[in-house]
Amino acid sequence: MKVMKRLFVLATAAMLALAGGCRREDVRTFDMEVKSLSESNAPAITAALSKYGGVRKGTVAFDYEKKTVSLEYDSMQVAKANLRMAIEAAVSK
Repeated sequence: MKVMKRLFVLATAAMLALAGGCRREDVRTFDMEVKSLSESNAPAITAALSKYGGVRKGTVAFDYEKKTVSLEYDSMQVAKANLRMAIEAAVSK
């Protein structure tokens, strides 16, 4: 009986130690071509993206020559599809 109890305690301790290794964030880079990107619609894009908690503050960047928007986001909090839709909606206003 003591052996079973000891095995149970060891197994529980191992499970707790491994549980601490779960991913809590997965930071990725997102780049999107926006054909109608200009300095006039950049604030609307920034405002639309700021509504998502997973977008890293200060990482939204605009390249007006290449017509691209780049940013870092936590894929555990927001999906790439949501970012794409937010940018498209902001540009179409």
